[in-house]
This record gives sequence, C-alpha cells and structure tokens, in this order.
Amino acid sequence: MKKCALCILFFGSLSTVFAQNAKELPAGYYTVVAAYADTREDYAKKFTEGLINKGVKAEYGFNSSRNLYFVYLNYYSDLKSGIKDMLATRKQGTFTNAWVRVIPGIIGSTDPNLAAKPVEPVQEEKPVVAETEVKKEDPAQKTEAVTVMEEKPTEEVAQVTQVTETKPADTTQTFPDNYVEPEYQQPPIVQYPHMMLSNTEVFLSLYYGQKNRIVDGEVQVINAASNKLIKKVNGNEYLFLPDPKGTGKLILICEAFGYKKIQQELDYQNPLSDTVKPYVDLLGTTFVVYFDLQRYKKGDFGTLYNVYFFNDAAVMMPESRYELNNLLTLLQDNPNFMIKLHGHTNANYHGKIITMGPSRDFFSITSDDVTKMGSAKELSYQRAACIREWLISQGIDGSRIEIKAWGGKKPLYDKHSANARKNVRVEVEVTGD
Repeated sequence: MKKCALCILFFGSLSTVFAQNAKELPAGYYTVVAAYADTREDYAKKFTEGLINKGVKAEYGFNSSRNLYFVYLNYYSDLKSGIKDMLATRKQGTFTNAWVRVIPGIIGSTDPNLAAKPVEPVQEEKPVVAETEVKKEDPAQKTEAVTVMEEKPTEEVAQVTQVTETKPADTTQTFPDNYVEPEYQQPPIVQYPHMMLSNTEVFLSLYYGQKNRIVDGEVQVINAASNKLIKKVNGNEYLFLPDPKGTGKLILICEAFGYKKIQQELDYQNPLSDTVKPYVDLLGTTFVVYFDLQRYKKGDFGTLYNVYFFNDAAVMMPESRYELNNLLTLLQDNPNFMIKLHGHTNANYHGKIITMGPSRDFFSITSDDVTKMGSAKELSYQRAACIREWLISQGIDGSRIEIKAWGGKKPLYDKHSANARKNVRVEVEVTGD
C-alpha cells in the first residue's frame, strides 16, 4: 500500500509528456499496479506518465462497475495468463502488490452495451419493499448483512487519496538528476509449507465459454456438514473463504441470473488435494475455482430477486437495473428464447395499485402515475407487465414475453416470517428455445 503512495508523490511532480483520454476498460484480465477514485483521473494519468518516463509500459482506464481508474501493465483475454503475469510482476520487486483486475463482459467486444454493469454490495438479504402486510419491520426478525472482504484496489484508493491530498503534486517542479528513488519495503509473497484456505487466497472464476464472457455473479459458501449458508461472496475476486469447522468441507454454489446453478466442493484443511479436480487449479499462491457456466434452457426457471418495486406499485426501484440488464442480455444472447414472467406478492389483499403514467418512468414515482384499486393478483400482473414493457423499450419483441399473475397463492415463506419479503418476486420461465 505504501509503495503506491510514494510512487505517486514521485511521479506526480513530473511534467505532462502526453495527453491520454481514459476510456472504459473492455472485458478481460489486467495486471494492475494502482487504483484511483473516479475524481482522481489526474493522479492515474500522472502515475502512468511517470512509469512511461521510467521505461515501463503502462496504461490506465476506467471501470464503471467499480467506479475506479486502474493503472495497468498488461492485458490478457484468459485468467491463467493474467495471473502468471501478475506473479512475474510481483517477483520483479517493483510492484510486489500487483493484482489481477477482472472486468466482466464479452472478451473482445467493443460494444458499450455489453460492458459490465455496476454491482450491488453482496448481502445475505437486501432491503426489498414488500406489501402492506409486512411494511412494519420487526426488530427481532432483522437479518445481519454479510461482511465481504474488501477488494485490494479499494484499500489502495483510500490510502492514495489521503497522501496525495495532504501533499498536492507540483506539476512545475522536476526532480534533480541525483534523485534516488525510495526503496519500497513490501511484504514478500508467502508460500506456506501447509497451504490451507485459512492462509491462502481463493479466486472464484465465473465464465461463460460459449460467448467468451466473464460473468458477474454471487457464490454461496455453505458448510457441507450442516448444509447451512455461511455467507455469500462476489465472483471474480480474491478472497479468503470462511472456516466451516467440523469436517472442513465447503460447498460453493454459483448464482448468476440467466445461468444454471453450479456446485463445487473444497477441502478447507487440504485444498491441494482438490487440484486433481478439473475445476480447481493452483496458480502461484492462489487457488482458482472455475465455474463453467451454462445458459438456461427450455423449462428452466430463474428468480429476479434483485428487482424491487415501490410499495403498492408496479414501478421499479432504480437498483433493479442491474438484474434487468442480465435478463435483457439473456434474451439478446438467445434470440429464439420465449419467456413467461410469473408475478408473485406477499399474501392476498385488496388495496391501491400505482402504475406508470404517460411519462413511462420505469424507475421512479411521478406525478402522472395512475392510482386505482385492485387485488394482489392484479398487482402481481402489473409488476410483471412493467418488466415486459421495459424489455420492449430495450428492443425485445413483446411476442416473446408472456405474463402469469399469481398474487399471493405461491408464497415461499410465511407472510409474517423474517423472509416474507422474498415472497414479493417475479420469476422467469424459459418456455421456448
């Protein structure tokens, strides 16, 4: 961490030698040496210029899904090559904290519509607005959010910002010829005699080979002995998995909307024994678990748990865009797919229903919205219809999308339980491929 801050103080005072317009980084694997907040492009640019002046090939670009500028040395279209280059970069001694930054999306595509979408923080249960019956929250029923290991780039951004703001760079000054570059004391790469998941990081690779796509998604970490969920983590990131205790066996289940669930297993105490499996690899000091994803087929169901609606309304909340984009991509990737949207509510009731007005604003309550009275079944229909209309607005043929309204007839949980919010959902059934 200290290394990057010192480098920035050194390179930040060099005069500008070229103009570079940062652009969105395409999907792939990058050997990254520094990261900056979205308001600090000047730092990323100066650091990159400083590396180039020292004879180091470097570039920088922006990643919308993390809202960060990344300075990188190399780009690769496959994970193994990226990790190997990262390890070689660390061993050279200058950038001992280099890491591989993974940008989701279709590798090789320059279409901005296929770029990665922002990822919501991973939690075991996100705040979903439910129906009238469960508006009042019972403190005894609250679920605790899962704490996920913070990404390395984010930690560096915090420290970089602190140092550079206390000592702004002077772009008119140049260092004297006898300037000696500081020696950076960085922790060495540790190879433990007995590699366990308590001392060795894991990388969960979510990849769809048919479209050459790096996929955003979550992975459930489950205690194999008790079959209980320990936590959920993001895919395509470095992390340390939790200790399941007991037998030491972990089950990992990949969840990415539009793709079938995949289950893998790991031995917490002796992960080296798992490298004989086709989905586990040891690259340097990182265990890589591969999830070779497969798309839905006819008859498969998926649930849009991350599409949220305002109270008593068939109007979506802004944070619904991410999973809606996943549904859109599914239909774009598979032009022959036919789907049915199944709308569900939490229990049955009769009350007001708010629907979109002439402004056609899918993601906010506006003054021209229409309010009427209706049943839970009608509300569930209107919510599914709202998603259908949004897909049509994005270029999907409406004849590919059916609607089935269930109201509260098919709850997943008791309407008064802590999980009652999850009854409010829209399910996607693939009816034709």
